[in-house]
Amino acid sequence: MDKNFLNTPLLNPAKTHVAIIGGGCAGLSAATTLVENGYQVTLFEASSQLGGRARTVLVENNSLMQLLDNGQHILLGAYRETLGLLHKVGVDEEKAFLRVPLHINMQSKSLKTAFSLKPPQYLPAPLNLLVGLLTCKGLPFTDRLAAIKLMIYIKRKSFQISNDKFLEQFLIENKQSARLIEMLWEPLCLAALNTPIAIASTRIFLNVLRDSFTSKSFAGSKKNSDFLLPRLDLSKIIANPLVQFIESQGGEIKLNTRVHKLVENECGFNLMTRDHQLFFSHVIVAAPPKRVDKLLEGLPKLQYVLEQTQTYGYQPIYTIYLQYPAETKLPSVMTALTGAIGQWVFDRGQLCEQAGLMAVIISGSGQHQLLEQDELALIIANELNQAFPDIPKPLWHKVIAEKRATFSCTPNLARPTHKTLQRNLYLAGDYTYAEYPATIEGAVRSGIACANLISDDLINHS
Repeated sequence: MDKNFLNTPLLNPAKTHVAIIGGGCAGLSAATTLVENGYQVTLFEASSQLGGRARTVLVENNSLMQLLDNGQHILLGAYRETLGLLHKVGVDEEKAFLRVPLHINMQSKSLKTAFSLKPPQYLPAPLNLLVGLLTCKGLPFTDRLAAIKLMIYIKRKSFQISNDKFLEQFLIENKQSARLIEMLWEPLCLAALNTPIAIASTRIFLNVLRDSFTSKSFAGSKKNSDFLLPRLDLSKIIANPLVQFIESQGGEIKLNTRVHKLVENECGFNLMTRDHQLFFSHVIVAAPPKRVDKLLEGLPKLQYVLEQTQTYGYQPIYTIYLQYPAETKLPSVMTALTGAIGQWVFDRGQLCEQAGLMAVIISGSGQHQLLEQDELALIIANELNQAFPDIPKPLWHKVIAEKRATFSCTPNLARPTHKTLQRNLYLAGDYTYAEYPATIEGAVRSGIACANLISDDLINHS
């Protein structure tokens, strides 16, 4: 065994050894930041694959093995920490992502456009959005005016609300019609929070709007509201480059290694795995909230974290892959659906050269959860046929259901801070970044924040 793992306290802060439990975006971003600053890091991942929800899975179809993302992810131009982190480790944004300026195109039956919002690119934010709302198609003038008035109101309030409430309630109170909510606010809510609008947090939704549609956010640019669609497998974009950087800087990654227990030591912590008891001066717990109970149950000072996270509800994300003949192509790389179970459809042939492959996303809970996967795939195929009458029958399908993909982003949800009452123990994960919903950006920000806290604490105590 490496001598640095001996059950011996590390008394020299310069030899700080940080354990990171969890290899999702939060854990990887924490490890990247720490090794860049010269700290010794060991990351533990219980499974055989890194990346958390942002990973690629191998599936079998018609006796053929194929790589598919575990879900069709959308990043935003406002995700400054994620984009900065990927740039740091050498990811070429133009090769990794297709940048699509905000364009919500709601497709109904028989190629009819039910709603279309396309803010002009020649105007700065947020003026571009206001003009886009004024000129959007599919809404009466009274609805367009109501949406503009709401955007002006929340901007005047600095995108803040004194008392958090359900987003649907907030919108109704601000005279947003049922059609306006269905066509504009609900799709944005599901895409941003993965939580049904009836129970979603207004405060967190406004935070996302602030970063996406104001000139005060990252780069001061209308590009903050751009969609960034992965051109490559998620593992190639996120996990693999981060791992290469971590290991190149001396960090160690242990796959298939579950940490069963944390025991406080006089100068740090003993981590219990199946085969070893290892000592570390600092620990970042970057496991999902539903899995922290076993790790923290032996630490009395952290019982409040367990009490908070045990109350969380969760929301699913279903991705229905439909393979059509290779020549099949949709009018746009990304289209929203209305009056359907499916919410968004992505043409992965145009996006990442998987010719004829469509990915349909269903975010949040609903009746689709009661269906068998084959039945759901058939319904989605019929919905695509109604929206795009020329599309042929699919050759095969694959449903990937993340039944507890994200925590429910509800009003006034209790969320623990990165720094805990337990000295030298920190919490990372999207659920700990209180300003954001369950997103890759929230996870990345949390990991970087934990790494910076360790650096600051060591400097202050040196």
